[in-house]
Amino acid sequence: MKKVLFAIALVALVTVAAQAGELKYYSWPTGGFIPQEITTIPVKMDVGYWVRIKDQDKLEIKLTQINVHEYEGCVDMVVECNMNVTLSASVSALAAVPGKYSISKLDPANITQPGGTSTVCVKLKEADLSKTPGGSKNVPVATVTIKVVPSA
Repeated sequence: MKKVLFAIALVALVTVAAQAGELKYYSWPTGGFIPQEITTIPVKMDVGYWVRIKDQDKLEIKLTQINVHEYEGCVDMVVECNMNVTLSASVSALAAVPGKYSISKLDPANITQPGGTSTVCVKLKEADLSKTPGGSKNVPVATVTIKVVPSA
């Protein structure tokens, strides 16, 4: 009979103790007001996408002459990302030197996490040099725009 009563008391005690997040004491158990752990709460978050081109304020493409009216220049970009991305590029001419501007190279266009180096090149054909005085240095002639999209 004592064993049965002891078993019932033990089951009742375990059942009360198993209720997490609840303290039911008639007097604080530690003999003072010492904090008692009552629960733990998991912390979670959704991680967003990010990508950056390192030192982009220092990037510049300098066109050098290939033929009389043809120029080309390239720059290496260090891309950092937390996902796989696909790069694309476009070029917009400014008024200083008219001609046919194009992106002649973007390699690699696909960058895998955590990033890598991609080279972008601009080519200018049929350059009209009559709009800018000869000997001019560091004349802004075009702007390259880099776009990015997540890839599989």
